[in-house]
Amino acid sequence: MITDRQIKLIIGSLLHDIGKVVYRSGDGRNHSQSGYEYLKQETDMQDTEVLDCIRFHHGNHLKNANIESDACAYVTYYADNVAAFTDRREAENGEYGFDKMVPLASVFNILNGNHGNSHYAMNVLDPRNGINYPTQDPVVMNETFYRQVIQNVTDNLKGISWDEEYINSLLSVLEANLSYIPSSTAKKELTDISLYDHVKMTAAIASCVEQYLEEQQEKDYKKCLFTEAQESYKKEMFLLYSMDVSGIQNFIYTVGEKGALKGLRARSFYLEIMMEHMVDELLEKLFLSRANLIYTGGGHCYMLLSNTQKTRNVIEQYEKETNQWLMDHFDTALYVACGYATATANALRNVPEGSYSELYLQISKMISTKKSHRYTADMIRSLNRKQKEGERECKVCRRVAKLVDDKCSTCNALEKMSGNILDEKYFTVLCENIPDALQLPGEKYLVADTESRLLKHMNQDTYVRAYTKNSIYTGKHITTKLWVGDYTTKNTFTDFAKQAEGVKRIAVLRADVDNLGTTFVYGFQRENRDDRYVTLSRTATLSRQLSLFFKCYINQILKNGEPDIFGKETGRNVTIVYSGGDDVFLVGAWNDVIAAFMDLREALERFTQGTLHISGGIGIYHEKYPLNVMAKEVEELETAAKEVDGKNAITVFDDTQTYCWNEFLQNVTDEKIRVLDNYFKQTDEHGMAFLYHLMELLRRNSEKINFARYVYLLSRMEPDENKPLQRKAYREFSKKMYEWSKKPKDRRELITAIYLYVYLHRKEKEEEE
Repeated sequence: MITDRQIKLIIGSLLHDIGKVVYRSGDGRNHSQSGYEYLKQETDMQDTEVLDCIRFHHGNHLKNANIESDACAYVTYYADNVAAFTDRREAENGEYGFDKMVPLASVFNILNGNHGNSHYAMNVLDPRNGINYPTQDPVVMNETFYRQVIQNVTDNLKGISWDEEYINSLLSVLEANLSYIPSSTAKKELTDISLYDHVKMTAAIASCVEQYLEEQQEKDYKKCLFTEAQESYKKEMFLLYSMDVSGIQNFIYTVGEKGALKGLRARSFYLEIMMEHMVDELLEKLFLSRANLIYTGGGHCYMLLSNTQKTRNVIEQYEKETNQWLMDHFDTALYVACGYATATANALRNVPEGSYSELYLQISKMISTKKSHRYTADMIRSLNRKQKEGERECKVCRRVAKLVDDKCSTCNALEKMSGNILDEKYFTVLCENIPDALQLPGEKYLVADTESRLLKHMNQDTYVRAYTKNSIYTGKHITTKLWVGDYTTKNTFTDFAKQAEGVKRIAVLRADVDNLGTTFVYGFQRENRDDRYVTLSRTATLSRQLSLFFKCYINQILKNGEPDIFGKETGRNVTIVYSGGDDVFLVGAWNDVIAAFMDLREALERFTQGTLHISGGIGIYHEKYPLNVMAKEVEELETAAKEVDGKNAITVFDDTQTYCWNEFLQNVTDEKIRVLDNYFKQTDEHGMAFLYHLMELLRRNSEKINFARYVYLLSRMEPDENKPLQRKAYREFSKKMYEWSKKPKDRRELITAIYLYVYLHRKEKEEEE
């Protein structure tokens, strides 16, 4: 358990800057004093050590403070300084002074060479309020907004007990209310780090420093962290740590034919919860809170840990135990590789230049080495000696185990939980195996709960923790709210196929953000290798924004999709199988999957101010097509899109039909499909057969005789002289078709356009024929 002192330090560090909100709401005192008075008077905070962290977190107040030399206030002061100089840099063009009404600037202003000037509307973090896109419209924060925020915080803090059980609830409260409030309002500094990100980083650093000094048996915090703070910046107090789970895609796609779509979603969600659970289990073993979690998603996570021998022993042992558990339950299907790099406070702010990116390179190298040497000889021998008596092959995952209804316990539990992924908001971790529970590492078990069942579990000795989905819930042991992309409109592939426009087919989309790994390491580097903006806080802020987009806002993007050439209704007929970090896997009516991908691309462009792009592949299939084959083929289509120069591309049907987004949207969709649509709306004399013939001739256009046939086929379409309007439309149409057939680029785009147009307009009768 986290000690009382560590709890006080974390709470004091998380609340050290709450006075900034009070000050900006109209209080005239300095924010250290106003925060101190606010907590005492409004939230009934009485703990002196916590209050001192707020009152004395600035040097001019701390130097005259009558406190012990090992007081938590010194740690918070030091952590605040480290966090501040890792999240703020002087603006390229700024004036001195402060403006307390300045809005939060977008972190994308300086990403990947951008020179933006966007900011966010004053808001709290609530998905019901819509997506808070960066804007250049004038935004002036006001005292009324800050007073409302402080009231929100007060209402929530009054219901929180100041102990370990509520630390993560406090994090949720602060995230909801401080996410769009700038930490610094100094005119000479960038204001792109929110107050939430700053206080969270301060708490993470403080926890690590406290543990490091404890192992060093250092008692004079005043000397180490205040008087000689500059020297301590050079000490390797920290570990930047990462976990990476392999085998996720194959695990997700291993589902039976019955309830395949629900099975996909259940497996995806199970792995997401498993990753969150692994993070929480490790943090618990390290006596740390979720403040130390920088990022989690897509089977990856990053944490800031203390550089102690105890930490290294724990993470190495936990990796070994987790992989043994994964092998015991899934054979070699899943594997976790962990890596870390020691870091000074200076390295976290990239001093000297290049030291911050070097941390990620070291971690990546360690993880790659482990992945290439996954198992020890003992583990392999253990796998080969596993008892097979009474065991058979599971018909779903093909793993040999004791079966019920021809399925292993995990597949049975996943099948039963699949119906609850959408319906339930709460997911509870227990240390007792109850019926239909899913197993988790560390001999823990996961169940989907209603609120009443959750409250009942909370009062039992077997309760460990709980997760809440897509809502901020404060209370005992609520470890974290999970943003989950759970949008869906149908339950089966057959349902989606029936809803498809034209041909009754489904589509599968796989996509992810281009060059994201490089962006995390080098994205904030400026021209001429100017690294002043390369900091841990900006990486954490970027990670959190992308998680919000792909895990939370994606639900709204798909729900609010406007009718267009592919999606004929408001909202997309798709389901999210997986969305997190930067990866997306969608299934749905084939036309709506294309429309959904177009929606996501446009929203990401706006959300990141054009600094990030997304590439992916879309395969179109019969509803009965084998799922694992679909997944493999669409993976190849995604790869084809990623191989386009500059990426930012889409592949549809097969790898010969890969386009950069601008080409697909402007040339294929807006130009060629619309020409086809406009012409065929005016004539009913030519059906789909004509377009099939036209397309086949285009595909073999290099042969002169086929080109002659192409021209002949077009000429046969000319309407009679007694139809002047149709003749005019025909001449415009045939001219375009002739011109496009002459150029390879236009011809390829036209083939794709005809495919899509035919799919959109083919009737069921034509499909059967």
